[in-house]
Amino acid sequence: MPDHDAQDHDATGQDVPPEQAVMVVDMKGYSRLPEAQMAPVRSDLDSILETVFAQSGLPAPHTLDAGYKDAGDGVILLLPPRHAARLVDPLLGNLSAALQRYEGIRMAAAPEIRLRAAVHIGPLSVPDHRGAAINDACRLINSDAAYQAMAAAFDNGLFLAAVLSEPVYQRSVQAGRTGSHVTDRHLLATRARVDGKPGFEEPCRLLVPGLPADSLRGYLPDPGSAAPAPPERPASEQPAKAGGVFNFHETVTDSVIAKEIKSLRIDRRSR
Repeated sequence: MPDHDAQDHDATGQDVPPEQAVMVVDMKGYSRLPEAQMAPVRSDLDSILETVFAQSGLPAPHTLDAGYKDAGDGVILLLPPRHAARLVDPLLGNLSAALQRYEGIRMAAAPEIRLRAAVHIGPLSVPDHRGAAINDACRLINSDAAYQAMAAAFDNGLFLAAVLSEPVYQRSVQAGRTGSHVTDRHLLATRARVDGKPGFEEPCRLLVPGLPADSLRGYLPDPGSAAPAPPERPASEQPAKAGGVFNFHETVTDSVIAKEIKSLRIDRRSR
């Protein structure tokens, strides 16, 4: 006989939907590309993802059906929860290595591909996959912490920065399901906040494959309380990383101005 009580509970939304592992990938600077470059670089990204998912023992993104959501400058991928640890290791390491290889072979006119990635897990309704898990994953990838990790990757010549939600960290790294490439030594614990979303503040772990956690600390004023990240700007508009500004309006006779000057610009305009 049908279980009428179970049907009634389900109709009122009291049953917890099945969990899904959620991975969000976002391409840095995509919206600033000329329109003619958008489709080719997205095609290159899709090819990279197909390769590294297969390499990592995961279902190919194109086989996920409703679990593949095109986000324009990236993708949202939904997989069975058993794959959560593989999304952390080996996938993130394989993705970082693939991006490095792409950088070595891309034509000079083609844009580089730098990615932020977020990995989360949580219940999502079936078959429409609606729920807080996708919202939270998207907030993680747009958090101040994720942008600071991207800045660390950029400054160190790397192409991937990732943020793991606390449930993913607990079920993968803390549970001992990742290899030597992703351990607590590689992860920086902090809190994710999003400008304009005052109700969102979640613990997370930052990972830049190829960098130890200590290398990320300088990008967060307080690892336990991340500061809001400034808007993303092209590299050509980035301010100098360190040092002072010297303005000379008279003849300079001192033998020592500074211990070291890495960049010097001479403005000869008359005043």
